Amino acid sequence: MEQIRTLLKQVDCKTHLFVKDLKTNEYLIAEKMDEVFSSASIIKVPILCAVLHYVQEHQLSLNHSVDISPENKVDFSVITEQDLTTSTIYELLYWMTVVSDNSATNVLIDLLGFDYLNTYFHNIGLKNTKLQRKMMDFDRLNQGYDNVTTARDMADLFTMISQQTLLPEKLNRLAIDILCKQTDYERLKRYIKDARIAHKTGSLDTVCHDVGIVYHRNGNYIIGVFLTEVRDFEMGKRWIGRISKMVYDYYESDKGGETL
Repeated sequence: MEQIRTLLKQVDCKTHLFVKDLKTNEYLIAEKMDEVFSSASIIKVPILCAVLHYVQEHQLSLNHSVDISPENKVDFSVITEQDLTTSTIYELLYWMTVVSDNSATNVLIDLLGFDYLNTYFHNIGLKNTKLQRKMMDFDRLNQGYDNVTTARDMADLFTMISQQTLLPEKLNRLAIDILCKQTDYERLKRYIKDARIAHKTGSLDTVCHDVGIVYHRNGNYIIGVFLTEVRDFEMGKRWIGRISKMVYDYYESDKGGETL
C-alpha cells in the first residue's frame, strides 16, 4: 500500500480511506476508519437499505404510491423539475440513488421518519451513522445538525450488501442493481470506466466522497475514499480517481508483482 500512502502525502485535505478484499474479508488499507465526518449524499445508501427493509416489513409493493409535499421539493431535482405530486417507492429509490435526487430523499425520510431510520442504522451495526437533517436543509446544518458517518460504518454496510446478509435476496439484488446504475463517473470510475461498481458519491462544498463494491475478475473488493476539508473540489475527484485506479491495477495484476 506504499504507492497509495505516498499519494496521500500529496493530498491537500483530510482523507478517510479503506480497501477491503471480499475474498479474504481483510483490509488492504485502512486510514482514519473511526473518525466521524459529514456524510453528504452517501447517507442515501443506508436510507436505501432502510426503505427496502421497511417495504419488506410492511409488505408494501415497490409500486406503492407516495404523496410528495411541496416542502420536500428542492432545486436540481427530477421531482421538482416535473412538479410531481406522487411517485412510487421504486422511482423514489432510483432517483435518490442513481442521480442523487434530494427531493426524492426528503420524501423517503418523511415516509419512514428520522427515528425509524436512525434506529435501523443502529440495529444493523452502524455505530456512528446518523441522519439529523433533510437534504438541502442548511438552516439545520448551520445550527450544527449534520448527517454523519465513518469509513468503518460504510465498510460494514457495503460488506453486508455484498454478502447479501442485510435484506431478503430479491431486495438485496435490487439494491445492488440500483447502486450499479450510479451516473457519477468522475470519482471511483474516473479512470476505470469499464468496471462494474455498485457505488454512491457524496458532495458538499468541502466534502468529496465515493464508496462502493468493485466487481473484478480477479476478486471483488470494496473501496471507500472520503475527503473532507477539501479546498479544490475538482482536484478531490481526481484524487479519488487516482486512488481507485491504483487499486484496480493491483487487482488487474492478480495481486502479484504489484504493490499498493
